[in-house]
Amino acid sequence: MEDKRLKIGLPSGSLMEQTLGLFAKAGFLISGAGRSYRPSVDDPELTVRLLRAQEISRYVEDGFLDCGITGRDWVAENNSDVASLCDLPYSKVSAAPTRWVVVVPEDSPVQKVEDLAGKRVATEAVGLTKEFFRRRGIEAEVEFSWGATEVKVPDLVDAIVDITETGSSLRANKLRILETIMESYPVFIANRDAYSDEWKRGKMDRVLLLLQGALAARDKVGVKMNLPKASLENLLERLPALRNPTVSPLAQDGWVAVETVIDEKVVREIIPQLKALGAEGIIEYPLNKLVY
Repeated sequence: MEDKRLKIGLPSGSLMEQTLGLFAKAGFLISGAGRSYRPSVDDPELTVRLLRAQEISRYVEDGFLDCGITGRDWVAENNSDVASLCDLPYSKVSAAPTRWVVVVPEDSPVQKVEDLAGKRVATEAVGLTKEFFRRRGIEAEVEFSWGATEVKVPDLVDAIVDITETGSSLRANKLRILETIMESYPVFIANRDAYSDEWKRGKMDRVLLLLQGALAARDKVGVKMNLPKASLENLLERLPALRNPTVSPLAQDGWVAVETVIDEKVVREIIPQLKALGAEGIIEYPLNKLVY
């Protein structure tokens, strides 16, 4: 019988820790990532490879990998012909997308991107940047940067195109954002031939379902309690966050058990209100996955 395995590429570098944590929440334990680009995973149907996010879409397109997670920006930068199955909204710091931005020094005379005509711009995303300037009809000299891009202005180049989440590093280096070129989330991509294979497509869909469930459970908790039945309608009216909970009768007449999912940040406000309505045995518990 053929050994059925799905080859998946995951990003090393700044997104690795968050990606491995997401897979752990989804139920896949990946170990040895700190020592090898071939870590082990506790699913015999998966083979994991850790690679730079910049490279993953090319290896997926060429069939060396069946699927992978990389930034939507790198798929566009590489102009990769792959199937994009789903955005996965997580990043290094927050759930916000990363942004490719055009940046100049705070004291630069450049006030808009059109002022960069004839100027030199450094970036790691040369393709994205050239396409942006082409669409805007701006003729600028775009050069590849091997890293530490933000230290190159103003001595070496007039502007940079760099990636940021919060903008704090740019501000700390006294840099000013002119415009956003692109927003990007991690995206689950697949080789088109692999996705046409029934078994591989099914495996990808199952993995993706669990990853989406793990993301949906982020920042949410489960809450359950016992409540006098007479207080149930009042609870639903006063606490809209608890609409459509699961309500079950208890053996004790006149009481019900209520269970629901709410945002973790509102728990400290809701629990005292629950208590005031006569709720007892209030339990808050963490969630790994939430599948709608």
